[in-house]
Amino acid sequence: MSNPTPQSLRRALKERVVVADGGMGTMLQDAGPTLDDFEGHEGCNEILNVTRPDIVRSVHAAYFDAGVDCVETNTFGANLGNLGEYGITERIHELSEAGARLAREVADEYATPTAPAG
Repeated sequence: MSNPTPQSLRRALKERVVVADGGMGTMLQDAGPTLDDFEGHEGCNEILNVTRPDIVRSVHAAYFDAGVDCVETNTFGANLGNLGEYGITERIHELSEAGARLAREVADEYATPTAPAG
């Protein structure tokens, strides 16, 4: 399945309302990750991209199952300020890449020729 492009998104926006996902953090917390899942960094949802990709995937899948057209990545806090609070700024790239990869993989699983998911 080919990835959606900015042009395909613009085309879709001209034709209809495009629906995006909702609260990633809320859904992740509802999945009940443990302190071990957070590698001791309680509340650092981006860690789950590498420790519990199954949970992150399930959140993306739940949104696609609900009918969204696109999902965001679990990378909201993968930045110097946030990860600095946990003392793990050296993991910004690792956690960002993992979050983007997971979102793309799940989107590709839900994409069809007439409805590329993003």
